[in-house]
Amino acid sequence: MQKPLTQKDIVDGLKKLGLERGAAVEVHSSLSSVGFVEGGASTVVNALTDVVGEEGAIVMSAYLVTPPLPLTEEEKAKGIIAKVRLLDENADCKTGMGIIADTFCKWPNTCMGQGEHRVCAWGHDAHLHSQGYSYLLSIDGWVLLLGVDINQCSSMHTAEGKVEWPKAITEYFRLPEEIQRQYPDTEWYVQYHDPRNPMPENAWEKVRIEAERRGLIKRGRIGKAECLFFKGKPVVDLYEEFLRTDPFKLFGVGKE
Repeated sequence: MQKPLTQKDIVDGLKKLGLERGAAVEVHSSLSSVGFVEGGASTVVNALTDVVGEEGAIVMSAYLVTPPLPLTEEEKAKGIIAKVRLLDENADCKTGMGIIADTFCKWPNTCMGQGEHRVCAWGHDAHLHSQGYSYLLSIDGWVLLLGVDINQCSSMHTAEGKVEWPKAITEYFRLPEEIQRQYPDTEWYVQYHDPRNPMPENAWEKVRIEAERRGLIKRGRIGKAECLFFKGKPVVDLYEEFLRTDPFKLFGVGKE
């Protein structure tokens, strides 16, 4: 039987990765990937705040969405590949962000942002961090992916608003009107793929591979979880560079 991880085990793992006192860090995590933690999610949050201290900051996404919901065969036939429901801002239930993030949102002295894509922060400049990830990137903050891959890294989205997307790509990802009517964006977030088209390639994973090739990402392990630790801005800037230079190659979407 696996020995449960203690707060000290997690603190030691975070420090080995390179997380230091005073650091500002965006965290995305999966408790189940870490394994059996003594005290559960609260122990992980305690470890994170203990390492960075009040002069540092912990920042997590607190998006108002459910965990992924099961799809019917009819939905799959329409090309729907994932769906979540949007939650009311006063909802007090499990979200799609995971138990560590859900626990962190209720942590003493956290600051909660607003909107569907809200951000929650604790520590130095928590209010500024809670307004979104631009502030974290502007101060050269860190990203910690604890048992999850780069597709969970919310700050990557900041690059997308800086680039004018080619019409062919926006059309490729556009929801058909029938699905928009059935799943209004005030209630649902739906991922769709036209079954007649090849699946798009994983753009963020391509960024991760190139970032590792350039030495921008450090890998480690805490419990059973593989971890990625990196400065956010260079990796987000790399994504923006890819979007500007050849978005068709990035997504594997043809120009025709």
